[in-house]
Amino acid sequence: MADFDAIVVGSGCAGPVAAYELAKAGRSVLVVERGNYCGAKNVSGGRLYTHALRAVFPDFKDSAPLERRIARERISMMASDAATTLDFSDELMADERYESYSVLRARLDPWLAAQAEQAGAEYINGIAVESLIKTDGRVTGVRAGGDEISADVVLLCDGVNSLLTPQAVGAAVPRPDQVAVGIKQVIELPAQVITDRSLCGPDDGLAWLFVGDATGGRVGGGFLYTNKESISIGLVATVSDMFDSSEPIYQLLEDFKRHPSVAPMIAGGKVVEHSGHLVAEAGYDAMPPLVGEGVLLAGESALMCINAGYTVRGMDLAIAAGQQAGRSAAEALAAGDTSAAGLAGYRTALESSFVLQDMKTLRRFPHFMESTPRMFGQYPELARDAMRSLFLVDGTPMRPMRKQLLPLAKKVGLWNLAKDLNKGMKAL
Repeated sequence: MADFDAIVVGSGCAGPVAAYELAKAGRSVLVVERGNYCGAKNVSGGRLYTHALRAVFPDFKDSAPLERRIARERISMMASDAATTLDFSDELMADERYESYSVLRARLDPWLAAQAEQAGAEYINGIAVESLIKTDGRVTGVRAGGDEISADVVLLCDGVNSLLTPQAVGAAVPRPDQVAVGIKQVIELPAQVITDRSLCGPDDGLAWLFVGDATGGRVGGGFLYTNKESISIGLVATVSDMFDSSEPIYQLLEDFKRHPSVAPMIAGGKVVEHSGHLVAEAGYDAMPPLVGEGVLLAGESALMCINAGYTVRGMDLAIAAGQQAGRSAAEALAAGDTSAAGLAGYRTALESSFVLQDMKTLRRFPHFMESTPRMFGQYPELARDAMRSLFLVDGTPMRPMRKQLLPLAKKVGLWNLAKDLNKGMKAL
C-alpha cells in the first residue's frame, strides 16, 4: 500500500491548487516544496488574471493577498533615448470577468498553500525531490531528503528547469533558445506616490510592458507592475541571446531603470527584493507530454506560459491546469487506474479549456519574435523618429506628413515592413 494517494512536487500556483482539489475529494496528498517556505523560490513579473483563481476559490477576495487591481495598460517601443507608448484604460477592466491584479509571490504562494492545508493536504518544505521512483516504467513515488515516499499518482508542478520531467515522460530539458532568464526587483515607495505616478485610483494599478532597448535590442522585454507600496520591475531575455551579449542581464536592468521613461516611476525608491527565474518562452510546440504512467505535469513544469508581446500570462494557466490535474488525478484514483490511459482525461479537459486553446492560438508567436530582430531595434527607432517628425516643432516650415514618414519607412524597407506585418498577423 502506498504512503499517500498522491504526491505533488512544487508549491507555486499549480501545485497547491492540485493538492487542494485532491484533498477536497478526500484523498491523502503530500506536497513537497524545496523552498524553506512557499514562495521563497518563485518569481513572477507580478500580474494575475483572476478568472482562474475565482473558479477554484469563489471568495478569494476575502483573504487573498492581492496588491492593486490593474486599471491601466501601457506598451512601449523603447529606443535608447525615447519611448513610443500606447496607453489604455477601460471601465471593463473593473468587471470581474476581466479583472487582473498585481501580486507578490512571496505573499500569494503561502496563501495558496494554506488553502490546500486547510483542505487536508500535508506539506514538507525545505526538501528537494531528487528523483522519481519508477516500477516497471511507472512512477510510483519520489526520493526526497534521503527518504523514499510512495504514491499512486505523482503530480509535477516544479518549474521550468525541472529535473524530474525527463524522468517522468522522457522529455528533453528545454534548449537555451526555448527559455528566457528573468530578473526582477521590488522597489519600495509610498502608496500615494505610486498612485500619483501611475495616474490611477488609490486601489488601482498599472501594468507596463516594454520592447526594444529594454533588453539592448535582444529578444525579450521589460515589465513594470505597481503594487500597494512597491513597484515590481524587471527584464526577460532569451537565454541563447544572452550567451552572445557583452552585457549581463543585471547591467541591462540597471540601464533600463535609468531610461528617461522609467526613471521617474521609481525615483526615490528602495530596492527591497532582487530575484531571478527561468521563463518558458517557446510556447505550445515545446511542451512536454502532460501525462505519463502514474504522473501528471502542470504549470511551468509543462512549460505553460504565454508571451504575446502585449500580454504575458502564466499564473492563470498554472492555476487552471492545477485545478484540472487535481480533479483528474482524484477521478483516476477513484477508478483505480492511474496509468497514462487512466489519467488521459486531464489532457482532454485542458484541450477543451482556455489553457491549451490559448497556447495553440499563439503557438507561432515565439518563432515570430525570434525571426524578427527588427522588432527589438529598428522598429522602436522608427517609431521614435516618426513621433519626432509629428511632435517636435522648431519654427521651420512643416512638411506634409507623408513626406516625413515615407522616408523613415524606406530606411527599414517597405517590403520588410509588409513582410513583418504579415508574419505578425499570422502569429497572432
